[in-house]
Amino acid sequence: MKYLIAFLLVMVFIFIGEWVSSFSRAYIPSIFISAILFIIGFWTFLPKDIAVQASFGDEFIAIIVPVLLVHLGTMMDLKQLADQWRAVVIALTGALGAAILTMVIGTILYDWHTVAATIPPLLGGVVSTALMTEGLQAEGLTMYLALPVAMYILQNFIGYPMVSFMLKKEGNRLLKAYDPTAQTATNTEEQKENKQSQKFIKMPNQYKTSAFVLAKVAFVGLLAMGLSQLTNEAIDSSICALVLGVIGHQVGFLEKNVLNQAKVFNWLMYGLMAYIFSQLNTVTPQILKGIILQILILLILGVLGMFIASSLLAKSMKMSTPMAFSTSLTALCGFPSDYILTSEVIQHLTNDERKRDYLSDHMMPKMLVGGFATVSVASIFIASILLQLL
Repeated sequence: MKYLIAFLLVMVFIFIGEWVSSFSRAYIPSIFISAILFIIGFWTFLPKDIAVQASFGDEFIAIIVPVLLVHLGTMMDLKQLADQWRAVVIALTGALGAAILTMVIGTILYDWHTVAATIPPLLGGVVSTALMTEGLQAEGLTMYLALPVAMYILQNFIGYPMVSFMLKKEGNRLLKAYDPTAQTATNTEEQKENKQSQKFIKMPNQYKTSAFVLAKVAFVGLLAMGLSQLTNEAIDSSICALVLGVIGHQVGFLEKNVLNQAKVFNWLMYGLMAYIFSQLNTVTPQILKGIILQILILLILGVLGMFIASSLLAKSMKMSTPMAFSTSLTALCGFPSDYILTSEVIQHLTNDERKRDYLSDHMMPKMLVGGFATVSVASIFIASILLQLL
């Protein structure tokens, strides 16, 4: 019975977030509201292992993350992926700008260890937070252990609304420039490419069952993890999964929006969200009480550094300032939050499916690739440097 109760509570917290987002037309992101509900729940009545009880534990996540990334790859083509080098440059520059401004001004306000402990989680996810926590413990700097975790949690609460707001600005700009004639021509070309790619592998529809589709996605995900291991993880498995998803669709092995074809995409996304929200159980009111002000000040400095760096590069990288800033802000959310926020904004900006595809083609690849650049590369690289300086 307790497992079903846990599942019910997880779904209730998620759908309340979705309702608030719909009511506010995505100005208040669903994951922002759901995160608040989870953290209040952990401070009151929720069990710390609610995600595990609801069947969304470590094993579930180990399976669905590569599967979901392969799925997202099927939503792009090779040209779109190749064009994202600008997003990578802006995302990395934004992360560097955040680190520099936080170090320069932060060390004037606070001691060096406080600043160093918070920069990696400011720019990334769980891995950089764990690296910094372990480094502080190894150096005997236990008084600073709460800082990385607190920064990792609070940067989400700042990042979600900011990313949503900037994406709405970019989406409205794109809709004003929308040309249905050009979009129709683009769709026709895509249809031709899809027909050509489907000739590579042809199978009667009655054999394309959900299990068959999921088996293909799992196979590509496994290839991605194997490829990453062959490079000694120099190439992150997330990036491999995304790229192989693109290639798999281009050659006709995988359908576009493949997990929607298998009718499991929403289920897997909800599970991933539940797992991420469960990480909030590590922050208590006692931890936040003494450090929240300095965390917020350092976080504001980091965001300001991202804005300055991305704004300076936007024009030369052929991006609008809102899009460039959004790409840098992926450091504050990462996958899957960057995908969820972008999808949510697109859904609320228009009901026209052609316009939604147009917005997704222009915004989604930048956000996904930007998120990998900041969270998987920049934050870990900067964490490794700062660990040597503790």
